[in-house]
Amino acid sequence: METKIEPELNNETWWQAVLNRDENFDGAWVYGVLSTRIFCRPSCPARRPKFGGARFFDSPEAASKAGFRACKRCRPEQFQSVQVARVEAACRLIEVNDDTPLSLEELAREVGGSAGHLQRTFKQVAGISPREYADARRLGELKVNLQSGETVLNARLDSGYGSSRGLYERAPSQLGMTPATYGRGGKSAQINFSVAPCWLGFLLVAATHKGVCSVALGDSDEELETALKQEFPAAEIRRDDTQLRDWISEVLQFLKSAEPHFGLPLDIQATAFQWRVWQVLRGIARGQTRTYSQVAEELGQPTASRAVARACATNPVALVIPCHRVVRGSGALAGYRWGIERKERLLAKEKSEAHKVDAP
Repeated sequence: METKIEPELNNETWWQAVLNRDENFDGAWVYGVLSTRIFCRPSCPARRPKFGGARFFDSPEAASKAGFRACKRCRPEQFQSVQVARVEAACRLIEVNDDTPLSLEELAREVGGSAGHLQRTFKQVAGISPREYADARRLGELKVNLQSGETVLNARLDSGYGSSRGLYERAPSQLGMTPATYGRGGKSAQINFSVAPCWLGFLLVAATHKGVCSVALGDSDEELETALKQEFPAAEIRRDDTQLRDWISEVLQFLKSAEPHFGLPLDIQATAFQWRVWQVLRGIARGQTRTYSQVAEELGQPTASRAVARACATNPVALVIPCHRVVRGSGALAGYRWGIERKERLLAKEKSEAHKVDAP
């Protein structure tokens, strides 16, 4: 996939990295020189292209497909594979040392390079830091242990949480409930939902007492209800079309083309990075799109396009957080949690409605 971003279009960070031969970006992306049709890594010692004379790609493969040849001086295709391998090695070390987590300095000594370079490279490749990766690993282990019937104490110890305080401080934001409640499959948690037909099939809106926790699109009532029950099989889930009437009407109104101000209270959990991505998505106007790279650039993390894509894929509230407005750098549509055809129809309708508004 090619990511083309012209220097004059908010690409100061990448362009400056080329001018400075900034090795901190090596392995994250490559640039192709239009005059020579050669692509390099940012720190390449070769002569710099003129302003506007470069195209940027998120991988050597994308540059090759666009007709560029790899530079024989900096060998960008080999360097990126080395960086990815180093991050993968760090991930394996984190996974096998759950009981005694390694410090960033210890990880760096094992995989090579400095701690600062590993931190930057890890975030460029994975979109998160080594510590955030370790936290996500522990949370995954905790969920499995709790759902298998272990006590909270044993699940905490087996998952590598050093103290109950640390676990309970993070539980509400990461699990959406206390560990004990999660371990009971959501028992005592109550979720009401409503389903209504729409021009995209069927629309489900579900909510806890705190706010909307799911907005989903599907082919039938049964499909949507089944999906809602998958993570918390012991939760009290019931249909309540009356209580959720106003909220589902607001989402349906969105689909009818009127641009609503979504004032729905949300009860959704996310990492800090996901929240930042979702906030950017909510700022994309109807009828417009952004690429994953453009969203990453707006976040100040121009190399995190893959992490942006993952944040879009895990969005739990369709339409409210308009992840359908993010596309590939080539303009092609990427995957959509609720079906690529729905994404295509949504964008076409929004573009059409926006043109009507703009017409004299």
